[in-house]
Parts: sequence; C-alpha cells; structure tokens
Amino acid sequence: MENKPQVSQLDLRPTWDEYFLMLAKLAATRSSCLAFPVGAVIVKNKQVLATGYNGAPAGSPHCTTQGYCYPGLSSCDASTTLPSRAVHAEANAIAQAAKHGISTEGACIYVTLEPCLSCLKLVISAGIHEIYYETSFNSGEKALVRDSFIAEGLVTLKQIHLSETIAQKAASFLLNPTSIPGNKNF
Repeated sequence: MENKPQVSQLDLRPTWDEYFLMLAKLAATRSSCLAFPVGAVIVKNKQVLATGYNGAPAGSPHCTTQGYCYPGLSSCDASTTLPSRAVHAEANAIAQAAKHGISTEGACIYVTLEPCLSCLKLVISAGIHEIYYETSFNSGEKALVRDSFIAEGLVTLKQIHLSETIAQKAASFLLNPTSIPGNKNF
C-alpha cells in the first residue's frame, strides 16, 4: 500500500486566480454602493496595477453614508428611469491606473461580477483582453453582444471560484494574527 504524504495547511496556497479573486473580493468590501458591492483588480505579470470598487464618483456623497442612491427610492435599482450613481469597479480601477500613469495594455482584470457591456467595452479599449470573474451578469441580448466580442478575439472571459479550503484559510488569516511565531491556526 502506497503512503500518500499528508498535505498541511501551510502547503495550501491559493492559485494565482484564487489569489487575485480574493483581492477583488477584498476591494469589494470598500464599495459604497447599496445595490451591488463589486471589486476589481487589474493585474499584469502577476503584479497588481490598480484596484477599484463601485461607488459614487469621488467627491460625491456615498450612498452608504446618505442611506440611498436617490431621495425617495427604496433601493438604488428601484427606478426604471434614474441610472445608478455608482462608477463601476472596473471603471474605477482603470481610472486609478490612468490617474497614476499606469498602462493597462496587456493586463488582465479580476472582478467579482462579470462586467456589464459598458465596462466590457471600456476594459477592451483599455487594452485588457482577459477577464476573470466570479458571478455571471450578462444574459439574453447582452450576452449576444458579449459573445460577439469574444468571437472577434477582442477578449476572453473565464468564470472562476474559490475552493472552500482556500476560502476557509483566507478567513482564518483575516480573523487571526498571522505573523506570530509558532501560530498553528493556519
């Protein structure tokens, strides 16, 4: 009988995709949008170039601060005529890179929610051709437009998920001190 080596918690490193998705999920915790907390991370050569999350434009009151997107609405998406005030996470990440003179040409982006068509077009125009996302968003005619961009070779999209083991390890790291000699919690 062959003995298989035991895999310790220390050997369980996230894949690069899991690592960057977790960073995007962490960025989403900064979201000031009441409807969709979304995070994004732009990456090139395994290095983070910029992060973004959705929320009101810089200098405008946050929806989380005032408790609404627009006065009188029960939620940000309750109106069929008023658009959300939020700048999307992907747009904020691209704007952050531009603000600091960082080229996104040839980079990829990790997002917690599949980009809407406007953000998809912005991502493509910013020279980002690989999108990794956690949750699907586009359907119907929107999916047809998305799929046409894929067929034209402008972009690839890949849905990814965190393994439960990696998510539990990350939660342990977030909840417990990690830089203590002899700490066996991870």
